[in-house]
Amino acid sequence: MHSLQTIFDYSGLKEKVKGTKLARLADAVPEKFLAQINHGDFPAWKQMLDSLPVLTPSSYELDKELRIGQTGQLNNADLDKLKKLLMGLQPWRKGPFNLFGLEIDTEWRSDWKWDRLKTKIASLTDRKVLDVGCGNGYHTWRMEGAGARIVIGVDPHLLFNMQYWAIRHFLAEPPVYVLPLALEEIPEKLEIFDTVFSMGVLYHRRSPIDHLYALKDCLRKGGELVLETLVIDGEIGVSLLPEGRYARMPNVWFLPTCATLESWLIKVGYKNVKLVDVSVTSIDEQRSTEWMNFESLPQALDENDPSITIEGLPAPKRAIFIAEK
Repeated sequence: MHSLQTIFDYSGLKEKVKGTKLARLADAVPEKFLAQINHGDFPAWKQMLDSLPVLTPSSYELDKELRIGQTGQLNNADLDKLKKLLMGLQPWRKGPFNLFGLEIDTEWRSDWKWDRLKTKIASLTDRKVLDVGCGNGYHTWRMEGAGARIVIGVDPHLLFNMQYWAIRHFLAEPPVYVLPLALEEIPEKLEIFDTVFSMGVLYHRRSPIDHLYALKDCLRKGGELVLETLVIDGEIGVSLLPEGRYARMPNVWFLPTCATLESWLIKVGYKNVKLVDVSVTSIDEQRSTEWMNFESLPQALDENDPSITIEGLPAPKRAIFIAEK
């Protein structure tokens, strides 16, 4: 069983990074963070984590997929019990995960995004990696599987942190950590990471230029930014600012054209800026599932014309840029 101290216990991380610049980041999580949590669902979430079985996976895979343990390690009754516990942490948005044969079919096929970018970026072998807005940490595990020396994800949403701890319960060894922090809480001028990822975050920022500067401050000189965000078609200088909701989302601010986003990156001081992928988001990649049974992309598109949202705006299209500090 988990103990209270296990969840949000970063003593192992702090010991690992002691005496380095990363210590400033680890220390940004308050020592008494657990005691300061004031969220109505937290006791139930914690009880679910405390009830997870103590089980060491016979093997795990983080590179080609995210699979922990083998089918057959748990009997059907225990597998059903595990599913019931983890279903209590809905909605599961990033994934998929396979735990001992249990498929967590998340809203997003995040593995598709990973497949689109993994061969386009610099090798992660032996690199220090930061994943901003990492959600439950799905991609952080994949980054470690790609050879990273240490991966730190930051996300302020408590539920997503709890999902990370649920997965970490079975994977205590890999150097992958998700911190309950927003980008704004990362110490200034950290300048330590070899690679910084920002995926699905920029369009939620009221000041995208400030976001790009903050990401740059996390990178060492010569380090690589991997930026994935919503874009629209059009010329340089054009950006969509939705007056109301976009695809049912209330917190969407700027959707630039690719040319505009490239100009933003250059303006901020990045070099060797490259557009490596543009993909229309399909209803197979983002949809409601048993593990995320709220409205998703299919309900956000015009039922007569899937090329536009229900608000009459261009349907989601995502671009991936890489750039160097």
